[in-house]
Amino acid sequence: MVKKTLLEKIEDKTAVIGVIGLGYVGLPLAVEKAKAGYKVIGFDIQAHRVQMVNEGTNYIGDVVDEDLKELVQKGLLKATTDYSLISEVDACAICVPTPLDQYQQPNISYVESSTKSIAKYLHPGMLVVLESTTYPGTTEEVVKPILEETGLKVGKDFYLAYSPERVDPGNKVYNTKNTPKVVGGVTPQCTKVAAALYRSVLEGEVHEVSSPRVAEMEKILENTFRNINIGLANEMAILCHKMGIDVWEVIDAAKTKPYGFMAFYPGPGLGGHCIPIDPFYLTWKAREYNYHTRLIEVAGEINNAMPEFVIDRAMKILNRYGKAMNGSKVLVLGVAYKKDIDDYRESPVLPIVEMLEKYQARITVCDPHISSFKVAGKVYETVDLTVDLLKEADLVLITTDHSRFDYQMIADHAKAIFDTRNALKEIKNIQADYEKL
Repeated sequence: MVKKTLLEKIEDKTAVIGVIGLGYVGLPLAVEKAKAGYKVIGFDIQAHRVQMVNEGTNYIGDVVDEDLKELVQKGLLKATTDYSLISEVDACAICVPTPLDQYQQPNISYVESSTKSIAKYLHPGMLVVLESTTYPGTTEEVVKPILEETGLKVGKDFYLAYSPERVDPGNKVYNTKNTPKVVGGVTPQCTKVAAALYRSVLEGEVHEVSSPRVAEMEKILENTFRNINIGLANEMAILCHKMGIDVWEVIDAAKTKPYGFMAFYPGPGLGGHCIPIDPFYLTWKAREYNYHTRLIEVAGEINNAMPEFVIDRAMKILNRYGKAMNGSKVLVLGVAYKKDIDDYRESPVLPIVEMLEKYQARITVCDPHISSFKVAGKVYETVDLTVDLLKEADLVLITTDHSRFDYQMIADHAKAIFDTRNALKEIKNIQADYEKL
């Protein structure tokens, strides 16, 4: 009976939807659910985020400003720090961070805290979906017991599922609405209810799997695949440099093969809140089964060493001009972990800046999407890129290939350039001393 009632509410859009965590995953999801016609309540512990949402002020790049403002004005979306309003929702998605601690172990305290908040107001016929990336087993081993402490039984009184977030900041083709969704419920009925909700909101296919563990492992596989292949590209870049071969030309040649090869590219390291972190959830969980995930850890070692490789190359470039890193003017172009976004979480540029600081370089940073950032407790303000800055710099270090950088201007006026992103690939007749990764 509770299932039928909930499915009817989903079908006629009278269900009230809750989203816990209004960050890079939660806010776009809340907006899409509200655009689909549901009344949505967003929950967050950060009061300034709540205030911005309720004012219709957007702070996430993948959300359209006008959409957020219109939804708030229509009363379809509101935000709050008052978790007692969970009692009003029919379905609730958990979209909170799952970081690693200093020992590379998953910190699921945000998931636990959110689940306990839901448990206080859990009621019959309610759907709970965990979207936070985590290790296989979290939904059934952590979330389910907390919710069932209320006396309500999963699959009978309430529904519980896992559906991994798939967010690629800055992607112009795929977004929350049109990216296929994977859903795995604790019971078949849980899967059906969760899938029904996502099908009513999203344009992408909703793929049902047999359990939360499959869905949790699927997400880890996605990002481990990318982590390992980027690690291979980075190792090839190091070897190609030693052998005097252009790794970018090698990759361009390899990707002409129409089967059996997928192009991944080297860079100054890995960034973002998924690819550098998610594989280590699995590494941690594998120890429980007395298994050592060697390939994942080797790829992690290679990727984590890239910032130091970049600094070593930068030093050698300066040495050609009789300059030490100490006292040299280094112009860093880009803080974000990928092009055309304002997200610098886990950005490899942060350790690069920290090492430049350690070696007492005179650092100037430009990023058209980020006004300031913090490294090792120090706040850096970014500046606009100018011809004078380029001419004054002993070395221009391109760390993020933002489209808004004028690469012709960079090529025309810099003395020496170290391009870690192959950003100048279309520029002809580069006057500077130019090196690629």
